[in-house]
Amino acid sequence: MDLSNKNVIHIKGKNIEYLQFRKLNEFGIKHAYTLKNENYNFKNSNKEIVDKSFRCICDELNINFNNLTRPFQTHTNKIEDIKTKKTYEELENVDGVITNINNIPLATTNADCILYLIFDKENKVIGSIHSGWRGTYQRIIENAVDLMIKEYDSKVENIMIFICPSIRRCHFEVSSDVKDMFKERFEFTNKLDEIIYDGEKENKYYIDTVHLNNILLENKGILKENIIDSLICSVCNSEKISSYRVEGKDFISSTAIISL
Repeated sequence: MDLSNKNVIHIKGKNIEYLQFRKLNEFGIKHAYTLKNENYNFKNSNKEIVDKSFRCICDELNINFNNLTRPFQTHTNKIEDIKTKKTYEELENVDGVITNINNIPLATTNADCILYLIFDKENKVIGSIHSGWRGTYQRIIENAVDLMIKEYDSKVENIMIFICPSIRRCHFEVSSDVKDMFKERFEFTNKLDEIIYDGEKENKYYIDTVHLNNILLENKGILKENIIDSLICSVCNSEKISSYRVEGKDFISSTAIISL
């Protein structure tokens, strides 16, 4: 099963398979979104397994495992600017990281949630952002763009957004409580009919969180052509992509990792 398409290429490495964005490769940026492998889990209670997993993908990409920086991820909207390596524990209540420092790999993990890789092609700033439905509700991706503008004088026309595999509209089913939250929060977009859809079951609805974030990004001035989607649903492709909705409590996490 090859997941390559117009935006991503499926790579079978020595020990692990992963996706890379064609456009990021054109800029020579080291990065990957790892595919499911029973030998590797990037967010787990077993530190030995997690370290083994990250060492594997870092070796594949020839990036520095010892400087790996990844947030704790508690579904917040907080982004941290990384000036020097920070530990996992130091980034509690953080769900996204950005930097312009060479050899500090940034990584976030998922199993259905949206992971974003961000790249300012002029100022050479990178980011890795975790945006589950709660992070999307809190508009974390906008916070990432705002912090890049504030800390690095990034221009919106130079910021590129890469959307890793995640649960999509076809499977992100919610109850009326979550639907109502999103309806109230994002009514200002005047595009609720593009974001929220009636489900097939009573009091069930589908929310297109990917499209919602795209609307928010374009409203901030991010160019449509600079929002590059993997076009892959984690649930539809759960043989290769980590999915909490499919795997349940024994899910395997993937990572989106990037380094200058």
